[in-house]
Amino acid sequence: MPHILVIGGGPAGLRAAEVASAAGAKVTLCDQKRSVGRKFLVAGKGGLNLTHAEESGTFVTRYRGPDQPNDFWERALAGFDNKAIRAWAARLDVGTFVQKSGRVYPKALKAAPLLRRWVEKLRAHGVEFHMSHRLTSLSCGEAKFASPSGEISIKADAIVLALGGGSWPQTGSDGTWVSTLENAGVEVTPLTPANCGWEVDWPVDLLSKLEAQPLKNVIASVGDEKAPGEIMLTRYGLEGGPLYALGPALRGLSEPEVTLDFKPTFTIEKLVAKMESAKKNFLAESQYRWKLSEPMRIILDHFHGPFESAAQLAEHAKACRLPLIRPRPLEEAISSAGGVPWNSLDHELMIRDLPGVYVAGEMIDWEAPTGGYLLQGCFASGTLAAKAALQHCD
Repeated sequence: MPHILVIGGGPAGLRAAEVASAAGAKVTLCDQKRSVGRKFLVAGKGGLNLTHAEESGTFVTRYRGPDQPNDFWERALAGFDNKAIRAWAARLDVGTFVQKSGRVYPKALKAAPLLRRWVEKLRAHGVEFHMSHRLTSLSCGEAKFASPSGEISIKADAIVLALGGGSWPQTGSDGTWVSTLENAGVEVTPLTPANCGWEVDWPVDLLSKLEAQPLKNVIASVGDEKAPGEIMLTRYGLEGGPLYALGPALRGLSEPEVTLDFKPTFTIEKLVAKMESAKKNFLAESQYRWKLSEPMRIILDHFHGPFESAAQLAEHAKACRLPLIRPRPLEEAISSAGGVPWNSLDHELMIRDLPGVYVAGEMIDWEAPTGGYLLQGCFASGTLAAKAALQHCD
């Protein structure tokens, strides 16, 4: 019976343990926290978005990362796709439904019932859980931990690392593994915030009018990349799905700037025509003639006003340039970019310089927007890594 050591108790690690134990391997799972799935539970507080229902051809395009192999996500998702994750949840007696947006949720919405049944299943399959075990060093076939009983060493035929990224450190996804891998001779790209808000230099006198106000039904763009949706104005700047989707493009700019189309269903010409006979007070008139919200008018006035014509206002309403300062700190981000680079891994997620050691989940230098893609990526990569680890033991 091969022995597989899984380090990390998030969705990627739990999935790897499930696949390996179901194949008959002895599985030991270690996590530095006192319980598993902490980030999984936090992510599910507002409704656990398990995956997305879109077709595979579009699904695979949601993932990106420097030097990412073109066929990786096609292969990984073929092994455990969005249909498979719904069938998996059903086997845990957790029904799912598809929201109008295409996002897939458990019927009860929460993560706790699913996690509880998942852990029960793993224990029934013989998975041994070792909590409060923090990884301190790593080599081929062996890992050392700081544990409640002191430093211990665990040897295994194969090791799957699923230690998460660097966001939400209170859940255990704190990126402390970076130095451990570097000490083992593994290159790691610095972790940076992904799926995060961006800071804007709002004037103090406008904060009370802007904070917590939504910009609904807008299209945000950076260069040729566009992302529709709703953006929330915050005390520090902007939050929301469009900003998350455009994060990679924004991080690539020396002076980040986002362009907002406040009236995407209208052309400039139609907006000008709606002004009809208005000859002045164009910004005030836009409230009624264009149904432009107050936050939109405030932003336009501050960054591009005053407006001498309806055409000038329409041009900026269709392309309002908003300078950004920086992304919010890593610990606030939903996920992180960076991690173990693709060129350090073989096609089965094994670290080339550490034979028999595999990585899965957010540790790898990939990112995806919110909407179920992050969790799906963790499940799929955990599945692939576990299967490769089993094959390594043959």
